[in-house]
Amino acid sequence: MTTDDGTDGTDGTDGTVPGDGTESAEPGAPAEPQEQERSHRPVSVFLVDDHALFRAGAKAELQSISDEVHVVGEAGSVGEAVAGITRVRPQVVLLDVHMPDGGGAEVLRRLRGELPDVVFLALSVSDAAEDVIAVIRAGARGYVTKTISSAELVKAIVRVADGDAVFSPRLAGFVLDAFAERPGAEPISDPELDQLTPRERDVLRLLARGYAYKEIASELFISVKTVETHVSSVLRKTQLSNRYELSRWATDRRLV
Repeated sequence: MTTDDGTDGTDGTDGTVPGDGTESAEPGAPAEPQEQERSHRPVSVFLVDDHALFRAGAKAELQSISDEVHVVGEAGSVGEAVAGITRVRPQVVLLDVHMPDGGGAEVLRRLRGELPDVVFLALSVSDAAEDVIAVIRAGARGYVTKTISSAELVKAIVRVADGDAVFSPRLAGFVLDAFAERPGAEPISDPELDQLTPRERDVLRLLARGYAYKEIASELFISVKTVETHVSSVLRKTQLSNRYELSRWATDRRLV
């Protein structure tokens, strides 16, 4: 039924009643908080995993359940990852730990110094302590296993992008044991560090502290030539190329 003024008898022009929360915003009115949140730029993500099927599934799943992340690239090998991440410069890299040509730690070794703003989150089937410690020491900001739910993975990505460290519950203890050096904690092995002899570690420790070769020789009661031999051996074993990289590598492993 219409009224004398030509309306249909309701208070709203679209069948809604003012005050019930469904009326349209006035022109020029600020967006509702939830609309502002949805307009935030999603976290850009780069996937690194040697299984193409997993990458395809992870990409589809992540982008279907949330607008908080956006996959901007992917790679199946260390070489592809280094090239792609350097080109795209994502906010977060989801990084597989084990790959045929070196794995996550190798990707981190090549990129950490060049791209300090890129955050790496390890995503692996492995929950072995040595894998966790190796990749965290290499520079990853967190480590989660592939048993994680899609929703929790999105949360983990957003958190590391915001500066938090994220670990699957059981894995956090490994990191505490390795870096806090709690009394009675079982030592965690580092495959890269374990390959050095005690004398090579001594030389590396002094080198990272800024000692010259002659000073190292004097401190350890060995010849300068022997120091040079040890440094060459350490460079070969760690696949590093200069003293600066060795110093940073030693500092990361708390040898200094």
